[in-house]
Amino acid sequence: MSSLKHAVHRRAHKERSQPKERKRFGLLEKHKDYVVRAKAFHKKEDYLQKLKEKAAFKNPDEFYFKMINSKTVDGVHKQAGEPNKYTQEELLLMKSQDIGYILQKVQSEKKKIEKLTATLHSLDSQPSNKHVYYAEDREDAKKILSETKNVGRFQAFEDLPDKIKRRTATSYRELEARKGRLQELEKVYNEMAMKQELQKKGKKRKLREDEIVCPSSRPVYKWRNERKR
Repeated sequence: MSSLKHAVHRRAHKERSQPKERKRFGLLEKHKDYVVRAKAFHKKEDYLQKLKEKAAFKNPDEFYFKMINSKTVDGVHKQAGEPNKYTQEELLLMKSQDIGYILQKVQSEKKKIEKLTATLHSLDSQPSNKHVYYAEDREDAKKILSETKNVGRFQAFEDLPDKIKRRTATSYRELEARKGRLQELEKVYNEMAMKQELQKKGKKRKLREDEIVCPSSRPVYKWRNERKR
């Protein structure tokens, strides 16, 4: 008989929705939602109770060094940064390693740009009467040569197949992107080199605008002449 109870039709009970007059309060909270909200509320309540007890039983004569090294900013407790555990020589060595990595990237980008400009028109150079076209296979190359055989030179760019046009345009876009990346890398390299020089020994000062011969947006420093033995 226990197996027959599943054969009896039972009514599917649906969850009650929010009444129309209470639509402004949002979705109707179910019991499972209340359980989650209640647990979160009691967890915060217990945490605050523990903090109150800890503050009530605190020793007024207690002292530790974090009282000096930390502070409260806008109600948020912040600890002071740890003292630098590296010496000046170690910091200069790490800076030089970083600069070496940036310099390596700069040289790599220059080589890639030279390789592209060897096969494409450089946008900064004078226009040439020769073009370099790319062919997908031998059939495309034969088609281009046959069409330009009677003329004696390569045909106009507009008359080339669409796939060759797309590849050439993609190569030009890559060249422009690499030039922009090279400028950014050189800027980062110059800033890191300047910071490294400022960390070295020797008296220096920042020049005023009227003392700078060649105006520049970046700061200019002057080192004091020192006698070398």
